[in-house]
Amino acid sequence: MTTPDRDQLTTADLASATARPQALVVDAHDGEREAVFTNEEIDQLRPQWNTIQSKFIDEPRKSVEEADHLVASTIKRLADSFASERAKLEARWVGGGDVSTEDLRLALRRYRSFFDRLLSA
Repeated sequence: MTTPDRDQLTTADLASATARPQALVVDAHDGEREAVFTNEEIDQLRPQWNTIQSKFIDEPRKSVEEADHLVASTIKRLADSFASERAKLEARWVGGGDVSTEDLRLALRRYRSFFDRLLSA
């Protein structure tokens, strides 16, 4: 049995995939990979998406409205995560604490990687 080309996959193919979904991963330029969402977060979000998708035949408008809400809340969750990281760094700067170059390098790498993914979306 041949595997369909990624561009030819249907939502049914994706819904029936047996592999456990992995956390959204940001590819770093130096070859390291860093998860944006934890597997626990994925385990919480994936069933919500599957429920929305399964409602489409009977309630297409409601399904799309719920999909919009889920995507918007997921984007907000992601933005909140980055804002929290930034706030921690800023609190250390304002409080006179020392932020190591390594902490800053990791933060910049994460931002760069995520920014690259946004531009490629």
